[in-house]
Amino acid sequence: MAKKRWQDLSPRTRTIILVGSALDGALKTAALTDLRRRDDSEVNGSKRKWALALTFVNSAGVLPAVYFVRGRRSAG
Repeated sequence: MAKKRWQDLSPRTRTIILVGSALDGALKTAALTDLRRRDDSEVNGSKRKWALALTFVNSAGVLPAVYFVRGRRSAG
């Protein structure tokens, strides 16, 4: 099967890809912003490792969600 090029995709498929990419970018930005503002003691694991993973792993929004659920500790 030959690879499809962008212009070969239907307008609906292009829209889904663009919306999904924008959503993933927004989630990554929110997670990285939250991570930067937190003290080391408020993060489960290394802040550096979380930042690298959030920046470089293509996760379709899954990794930022994991960070928000499992990567943060409550202050105190």
